[in-house]
Amino acid sequence: MIMKIALKGVAPDMIANNLTPSQTIHPGEMIKDEIEYRGISQKDLAKEIGMPASVLNAVLNGKRAVTTEYALLFEAALGIEADIWLKLQADYNKHVAKSDPSFMERINRIRKAAVFL
Repeated sequence: MIMKIALKGVAPDMIANNLTPSQTIHPGEMIKDEIEYRGISQKDLAKEIGMPASVLNAVLNGKRAVTTEYALLFEAALGIEADIWLKLQADYNKHVAKSDPSFMERINRIRKAAVFL
């Protein structure tokens, strides 16, 4: 069960930790911003880390997940810890799952049934 933070005199929906973002950003988009800021082309990064440019482009455009292997390659090339990219990917995946009404119905049915186990 998900616990919400409660503060006396403050509505639960006014506490930042209780809010659900309306849109999550895929970690690939953040990596894309980082390499653009550093002036690194996608082609050069792909070559440096030994990844096909089309695969890197799919990751950077949020069409492919940041896997453990990719996160380690980005860590080696950019000096930003792999764990950061992996946590962002996990958060993104969770948000996508929670945005699926049929999946959430299934979760709620399981929670109701689990109360009686």
